[in-house]
Amino acid sequence: MEAMGMEGELPMLPWLARWGGQAFMVSSLLMASLAAVLLLARRWPWCGCHVCRAYLTGSWAKDFVNLGDWYAHLLRRSPTGTLAVHVLGCVVTASPANVEHVLRHRFDNYPKGKPFAAVLGDLLGGGIFNVDGDAWRRQRKMASLELGSVAVRSYAYSIVNQEVHGRLLPVLAAAAGNGAVVDLQDVFRRFAFDTICKISFGLDPGCLELDMPMSELAAAFDTASRLSAMRGAAASPAVWKAKRLLNVGSERELRKAIALVDELAAAMIRQRRKLGFDNSHDLLSRFMAASAGDDEHDDKYLRDIVVSFLLAGRDTVSSALTTLFMLLSEHPAVASAIRAELDLATSPESMATTYEQLKSLHYAHAVVYENMRLYPPVQFDSKFCAAADVLPDGTYVAAGARVMYHPYAMGRMPTIWGDDCESFRPDRWLTGAGGAFQPASLYRYPVFQAGLRVCLGKELAVMEMKAAAVAVVREFDVEIINGNGGASPKFAPGLTASISGGLPVRVRRLAPRSF
Repeated sequence: MEAMGMEGELPMLPWLARWGGQAFMVSSLLMASLAAVLLLARRWPWCGCHVCRAYLTGSWAKDFVNLGDWYAHLLRRSPTGTLAVHVLGCVVTASPANVEHVLRHRFDNYPKGKPFAAVLGDLLGGGIFNVDGDAWRRQRKMASLELGSVAVRSYAYSIVNQEVHGRLLPVLAAAAGNGAVVDLQDVFRRFAFDTICKISFGLDPGCLELDMPMSELAAAFDTASRLSAMRGAAASPAVWKAKRLLNVGSERELRKAIALVDELAAAMIRQRRKLGFDNSHDLLSRFMAASAGDDEHDDKYLRDIVVSFLLAGRDTVSSALTTLFMLLSEHPAVASAIRAELDLATSPESMATTYEQLKSLHYAHAVVYENMRLYPPVQFDSKFCAAADVLPDGTYVAAGARVMYHPYAMGRMPTIWGDDCESFRPDRWLTGAGGAFQPASLYRYPVFQAGLRVCLGKELAVMEMKAAAVAVVREFDVEIINGNGGASPKFAPGLTASISGGLPVRVRRLAPRSF
């Protein structure tokens, strides 16, 4: 009887499955429609200003290659260097006084905020870039102790030198030898990924070997970063939250990418434990040793540290090196000046610069900074206003509003850098008869943030960029294939700036110079 009853019910299953699938599709469409209606109802009728309409319709793209160029245009036209984008609930500023107010004078009133944590929480978790308060202070204190140590800096410089001379230069030499066109952005991403994995985790993924192997972790991290950035660019968080709830579209892809990042990060942590960390110099080992026996610092905590190090140490360095060689290709006289400075600082038989020699290269240092003035790896950053406030230029900021400061636009403000602000001129950073490098206020140049959240890895990052740049410039001439003719490159959406389509170049080995 039971068997007969079950057989009689079997034909019902396909009909139930079809009905369930249709119901799911209808509910998904209703949720998406509701999100769109809420967006329009909340935003569109209440703001008809040209800025908000241009943002929502995308009409800004008719005249500008990148969203950052549009913001720079608007901020230059603003008497205060500040504007409101009402549909985003956001104030955008390029005023150094406002930046100092937010990052220094009223630091406690401008945390990262829950909206930011929600956008990047799935990827960054409770890592230092995504938390406020006591959690941020604890991680900041530990990171400051480790990154500021002489042992870590010495270890990092030896790793960078090994990667530059053992892999980066041989890859470029092979390309020069066979006349191949290479994507320099991809080369620098691999270089930066290998380097940060060695410095941070004591592990070598070998992405810059001559056969250019793929890394599952790097690919998954790329996807997760890109899709997380799409969340932040959405006019309403209701859209991506609905997609995440339904596990559809970009949110489904993001979930898969983050699951792979989690899996590979866990494997990295297990391997680090297996190899031992008590006497290791890499940053993960030092964090593990410092937090040994602390139940708070479990594998989830260590996973968030791994992801934070990857975000800080790979994409920012590769972005800066890519735009630097794009600019050097357009300004060969600057490359020649770097070589002349190198000739004075190093001996003819020296294959690599020492740390002291590298520090003495003031012109090369200025080139690195001038490149990031025009093309900061992180083009904008945001904080959220806890209690209603008034910025130094008189702009009112409501409680809960987002305040975005824009390094990309700030590098293009005549009020900050003069009428030649859009020109690549490294000597603007040099002063005195010897041409010594003179840094600018971090509130005029917030490429590394400023105030209490200033980048702790700043010195390591600049050292890595500078070491790679001078080594490549000394040996090779880099020519961009089908360059932009000095126009802005098109940047792909992401947490850090990357050139859409990469940077195809042809590399030519320079003849040995006589001294």
